[in-house]
Amino acid sequence: MALLLGVDTGGTYTDAVLLRDEQEIVASAKALTTKHDLAIGIGGAVEAVLAESGVDPADVAMASLSTTLATNALVEGQGGRVALIYIGFKDRDLDTHGLRDALKGDPALVLAGGHNHAGGEAEPLDIQGLNTFLETHMDVSAFAVASQFATRNPAHELLAMARISEVTGAPVSASHQLSAKLNGPKRAMTAVLNARLIGMIDGLIASAQGTLVRLGINAPLMVVRGDGALIGAEMARERPIETILSGPAASIVGARWLTGADHALVSDIGGTTTDIAVLRDGRPAIDPMGAQVGPYRTMVEAVAMRTHGLGGDSEVHFVSSGLQGGVTLGPRRVVPVSLIALDAPEAVHAALDAQLRSTVPGDYDGRFVRAVKGLRSEGLSPREAVLLERIGEHVLPMGQALKNRIEAQSLKRLIERGLVQIAAVTPSDASHALGRVDAWDASAASKALALIGRRRTGAGDMLASDPKDMAQIIIDQLTHQTALALLETGFAEENTDFGLPASELARHVLTQSGLGRHRGLLRIDAGLNLPVIGLGASAASYYPAVGARLGCETILPEHGGVANAIGAVVGRVTMRRQGLVSAPSEGRYRVHFETGPEDFNNSEAALSALEERLKLQARQDAEHSGAEDIHIDVSRDIKTAKTEARDVFIEAVISVQASGRPRIAV
Repeated sequence: MALLLGVDTGGTYTDAVLLRDEQEIVASAKALTTKHDLAIGIGGAVEAVLAESGVDPADVAMASLSTTLATNALVEGQGGRVALIYIGFKDRDLDTHGLRDALKGDPALVLAGGHNHAGGEAEPLDIQGLNTFLETHMDVSAFAVASQFATRNPAHELLAMARISEVTGAPVSASHQLSAKLNGPKRAMTAVLNARLIGMIDGLIASAQGTLVRLGINAPLMVVRGDGALIGAEMARERPIETILSGPAASIVGARWLTGADHALVSDIGGTTTDIAVLRDGRPAIDPMGAQVGPYRTMVEAVAMRTHGLGGDSEVHFVSSGLQGGVTLGPRRVVPVSLIALDAPEAVHAALDAQLRSTVPGDYDGRFVRAVKGLRSEGLSPREAVLLERIGEHVLPMGQALKNRIEAQSLKRLIERGLVQIAAVTPSDASHALGRVDAWDASAASKALALIGRRRTGAGDMLASDPKDMAQIIIDQLTHQTALALLETGFAEENTDFGLPASELARHVLTQSGLGRHRGLLRIDAGLNLPVIGLGASAASYYPAVGARLGCETILPEHGGVANAIGAVVGRVTMRRQGLVSAPSEGRYRVHFETGPEDFNNSEAALSALEERLKLQARQDAEHSGAEDIHIDVSRDIKTAKTEARDVFIEAVISVQASGRPRIAV
């Protein structure tokens, strides 16, 4: 009987689970994720699950990895420094379509070139302009290339890719390799995000593979894609963008395996995000618009998931407006004070005690910084470089790190690059102070909560005089924001159009009155009409109150804390390919192959040629990803128009899916 190892690397914890023949959970374990060296956290979780199970590592027949690191990086605006080569478009498109915001100050080159809708060259590619740009931008970690109508003819993207590789040796992310659909700016966005994630996911996979070999596990490694399917590790390295929503997709597969539920809302709370999807007939839906994470809409096929920057390690923000004041949570993840105190107990407690002795609350009370070891720091401004050196790798109170307010912007940039971590008060700290969790330093958590609690509201009163009261305020806010996130999903997925955006409907006074069971001249009731499956290590602490607020059943499966790791090993390898046949003129049928367009005189010949090519590519992709017993499905979407009593061919899209079970070591 085969032993299958599932590993999920999240923002806070790395989980590992061993299954026997996809039927029985043998053991599960957790370890803290170590961002400076992911191998430490992965090794800790895998070693723990092997020790608990007592199995021989050589008996593990397959390993599979899911991760929220890509999702978290995009939500938090982190990742490597990249450059965009934007061919055949206008400079204003960078602003119109949000590309400049996504670049976050990283360079972009708008270059002459590109093709028309039929695949013909619109303008020659400006190779000299590209060469000049590359000579002055050797400090980026990866390049993104997007050319106008590259899905109709990728020639200019291929030329640019070859030149970039020759001059810089850096990885290149080409838009036509990530999606076969039109919409150049959206493909460019996908290519930029893919390039930003290459270094991170490559490091994760290398850490996982190295750890498995070190522990004596020589099984093939799979990675969960954003639609819940499995792909080979090497393909995930080439297309890391496909791992966005990998962790959430795995959690849905795991939730179905754990509960057998056919209809439910699946809500997975991690350290950084809460990810919500609808389970219908036992299956999650695929988002037809492409995966959206935070503000970014991509062209990646993924589960229809709503991701919110809300988790156990979400940053707590003080709200000074209004007489009562209060807090909000997220969207950024920070290191909990109770956790960083384990790494530097003397420094953290000394700083907290000094801040508590001060009669005046400081802007940076209860906040710490430290640099992340081992990351590339090219492309920093002089001010950013000085600040990074000052922070160093030791835990430092933020007030000591920042010499003036101007440096706050430099610190923000260092955080976005992933070079510096912030520690501050989080819901995890609140749980420690209330005694719900006993994993880290509860005393440090209580001191940090006392500091935020003495902030003054609009009425001049302290927000909370007791750390436990402050902790409860934070937990109540987490319940409130989680309920809002679930309501948003419910309204968004309803068949009825209520005339307002889902986010407004969730917060509408009638909805909130209905949740409170308003009774007056009117009786108003509202709630969810589906159960909520709560997943994540902290779900058992938070979700009973969420279910009570929403008036619905809450299902908390026994192994819900490792649902992602379970979902990582019970999925199937599924590869998809798509292609287009257009008709540039009557009697001429153009197949837009990846290598360039090719014309046929007969529509069926064109369709058959494309179908055979796509079937071959999909099968090869599946085999490359370690699939066996492969099954091929083909669909044709042919558009015609009636004219003079006959059908005229307009275009056709052929979609091919190759799926099979992952190959296991014998």
